[in-house]
Amino acid sequence: MSNHYYTLPEIDPAIFNLGVLSPKWYGMMYLVGFVAAWWLANKRLSRTGWSKDQLSDMLFWGFLGVILGGRIGYVFFYQFEQFLADPIYLFRINEGGMSFHGGLLGVVFALWLSARRLKVPFLVVGDFIAPLVPIGLGAGRIGNFINSELWGRPTDVPWAIIFPNAGPEPRHPSQLYEFALEGVVLFFILWIYSKKPRPIGAISGAFLLGYGSFRFFVEFFRQWDGHLDLYLGLFSRGQMLSLPMIIGGIGLIVWAMRHKQIHQPKPTNGKKGKKA
Repeated sequence: MSNHYYTLPEIDPAIFNLGVLSPKWYGMMYLVGFVAAWWLANKRLSRTGWSKDQLSDMLFWGFLGVILGGRIGYVFFYQFEQFLADPIYLFRINEGGMSFHGGLLGVVFALWLSARRLKVPFLVVGDFIAPLVPIGLGAGRIGNFINSELWGRPTDVPWAIIFPNAGPEPRHPSQLYEFALEGVVLFFILWIYSKKPRPIGAISGAFLLGYGSFRFFVEFFRQWDGHLDLYLGLFSRGQMLSLPMIIGGIGLIVWAMRHKQIHQPKPTNGKKGKKA
């Protein structure tokens, strides 16, 4: 049966190796996401009244929140027993392991600090950042695919793939499903939706609802972590972590639509930004 399916070749996790310098594909995907977010944010900077320095600080702390929150979240959400047995595991980043939900919490904290410095409501910052996130999520899923990790459940669909680290069974390329939904589709939804002024919190709510729904759906095709039992024999840990996002996103959208408060940006650097 395996001869009918595409077999993903083994790809070296390192792009090239020059001794001390050995950049990894997955790390490169993070860099792609950060550069894309920076470029897209600058395209919309004139709407905010913020300076480029303020934007750079916000993105830097947000990126740091992704890394720290992603690692801490992975260890606590998925490898807590290993952490209890070996606390130093938290710092062994070279062994891999990042969690989107942990990264999200890290970003939320970083944006809360940025909102305080900018003296604007937290959700205003969240609405600005939300449309920038999906392109980084999509890039990360391509990194997962290249590394042959987080593959899908066994299947016989024509587009199934045999992954070198997952045995001889053809599987759903769930990384590509997530790339398409969490990356491409969610990006266009948020980017188009945010083109016009929306009530404060509506764009953030749309992100939470969109990502949570897409992730919940794809988890039915993604292989769950073998050391974690399915809830009720059906739902994975990723789905249980996505449920609060879906509920919170719906609640935030309803709250935003009821209040209908549109943010009127004021220059924080004493000068009005030029219109693009």
